[in-house]
Amino acid sequence: MNTYPSLPQRKIFGRLSIVGGNLGQIAGITAGCAALAVARSDAQRVIVAVIMMIAAWLLLYFFCHGIAHWAVGRLVGIRFAFYTVGGTGNPAGYPAGMRWVFEHLPFFGVQTDKVSMQKASPTAKAIMWSAGVTSSAIVPTLSAVCARRASIPGSKVFLMFAVFWAIGTLSSNWRSETGDYAKARRALGR
Repeated sequence: MNTYPSLPQRKIFGRLSIVGGNLGQIAGITAGCAALAVARSDAQRVIVAVIMMIAAWLLLYFFCHGIAHWAVGRLVGIRFAFYTVGGTGNPAGYPAGMRWVFEHLPFFGVQTDKVSMQKASPTAKAIMWSAGVTSSAIVPTLSAVCARRASIPGSKVFLMFAVFWAIGTLSSNWRSETGDYAKARRALGR
């Protein structure tokens, strides 16, 4: 979703229609919720529970971002053209050893409709830009909270990891020139 040509472009692996992208992300979120349910019901089988807890977090992390931009954007009157599947648009937000990995993982991005963005208020644009990274921090962390409340083995340590990851996600995105929060600030003229 890079509407600022001076910023680096993310690696794009493919395109999907809005319907196809939404269906794919809903399927990923549903799979994440199902993995968490399996982890909760299989808490006596430690290996299965731990694998499912981690799978739930990963699925929610990868599948909530793009659809959050889309859903919140639609609520504030912004239309979208298509989804992209590609590496992160904010590689600098990840630790040096992980940058290459996150540039090559399949994140969903959603391309705004140019005319719709031109008509949108600065506040609407900022809200839409902020929705993706905010959901990427909150939604997977909530799965770790659920895992902890269900007493899944290892969930206390995993919750600490999830909270630190969420703080890092928000913090690095806030400081980044290419992150969603920077785009939100630019939309507001800051």
